[in-house]
Amino acid sequence: MLPPLNDRPERVLMTLDAVGGVWRYAMELGSALKAAGIEMSFVGFGPQPTVALREEAEAIGTLDWLPLPLDWTAAHESELDAIPEALALLVRTHQPDLAHLNVPSQAYGVDLGCPVVTVSHSCVATWFQTVRGTDLPAYWAWQARRNRGGFDQSAAVIAPSQSHAEALLAAYGPIQNLRVVSNAVGGSLPDGQKEDFVFAAGRWWDDGKNGAVLDRASALCDWPVQLAGPVHGPNGQCLAIEHARTLGELPNAAVRALMARAAILVSPSLYEPFGLAALEAARAGAALVLSDIPTYRENWDGAALFASPNDPTAFAQAINRLAADGDLRTEMGRRAAVRAERFSLAAQAGATLDAYRAALGHARAPATAAE
Repeated sequence: MLPPLNDRPERVLMTLDAVGGVWRYAMELGSALKAAGIEMSFVGFGPQPTVALREEAEAIGTLDWLPLPLDWTAAHESELDAIPEALALLVRTHQPDLAHLNVPSQAYGVDLGCPVVTVSHSCVATWFQTVRGTDLPAYWAWQARRNRGGFDQSAAVIAPSQSHAEALLAAYGPIQNLRVVSNAVGGSLPDGQKEDFVFAAGRWWDDGKNGAVLDRASALCDWPVQLAGPVHGPNGQCLAIEHARTLGELPNAAVRALMARAAILVSPSLYEPFGLAALEAARAGAALVLSDIPTYRENWDGAALFASPNDPTAFAQAINRLAADGDLRTEMGRRAAVRAERFSLAAQAGATLDAYRAALGHARAPATAAE
């Protein structure tokens, strides 16, 4: 149930980028918030979006793009120093009731005159702890400091899973007003007859996506494995693929069409704060083979087959088991589709609006206490 109209913001300013899954998150959630009567103003960071992406955003609200980097692509902390004033200028222009910042460090040092809600979709501190098993390198310690400062500036902080919330607490210590709001995927799915291939989607240059293990598993699979997503990263990262078929970076519609056709979806990730690809494929009725990590267990236990993220053979065995057993494949696809119903866009929008309402109440609390 959505909060009453007089108890939620009329205008929201939301940051985004065109590099990873935050764009899809912002478009899906922004559409739902617009349908609930909220005016959206988007603010972009990092590499410019394509014309098609820009048009998608502008169909929902306004779009401004700042010539400023994302924190994890910045070579030096000073590259982020202009963020507070740039955001303050846009807040004065658009007059939002609330700012929704999709990178916590963007809240560092801000004074926007409206409540700030931050979302940690991922962060380098939890990435290093999970993927490398280490703390941040000394040359990146400023990233954790800026994230910590951003959390402290926020009236509410959102994590997309309980597993990621616990990782944030382990990395940063107590975070006030931290809550979990699961991600979601909206829109209709294309019709498609299931075909005998395995599909995977991700930023394969990112070691957290564990593409090297999946590529080695592909050599042992009875069905072909198709990988959608970039193998070259913005900072020179690169993954060489030898056994799977690489499709490159595809529009979201093309990815969804492949998910509608694929009988099996595989994700070998070491690090997934949520894992949208698994949800999209589950909605399409694909059987899931996922790495045995806390996030995937939290979301998909009982509705997927699991394999150790360090074991290519285990992934191949799980895939081959589904490929050889049509009844099992159909049953696991059914279970995945049923589980996916938990992660509806209506539920996400409602929970996000609850976070907004709490943030607005938090911002009003000092004035109320003083009266």
